[in-house]
Amino acid sequence: MYMSQQPMKALRRYTAVDTGSRVEGATPHQLVRVLYDELLLSLDTATLALKNGDRHKCVDRQTRALAILHALETSLDFERGGEVATSLATVYREVRRRVLAATSANDPAQMEAARSFIAEIASAWNQIG
Repeated sequence: MYMSQQPMKALRRYTAVDTGSRVEGATPHQLVRVLYDELLLSLDTATLALKNGDRHKCVDRQTRALAILHALETSLDFERGGEVATSLATVYREVRRRVLAATSANDPAQMEAARSFIAEIASAWNQIG
């Protein structure tokens, strides 16, 4: 078990460095892109953890996904964004609800449905930039 812990720690450190380097000097548009990438990764990992029965990892990734969704929603500018900002806030809340429901029901399909909402938005965001 000790040997399997070391590669995981190294991977986490590498991921943190990679994300940190992507954030350094990034434009606001690029920062949101990083958040979407991290959110999709968290949802993918949570889904896999649900499928493998790894409750601890699922809850860990769920927590990360919920924090990112909160950050995305609180960064919305409702005055300048109008209906688009309101619609995104609604989607983020629905995704949060589905993520919590998926974990509660131990249902990977619900987590995958939550991911599909975000994947569509992330794809559109990437096309803008």
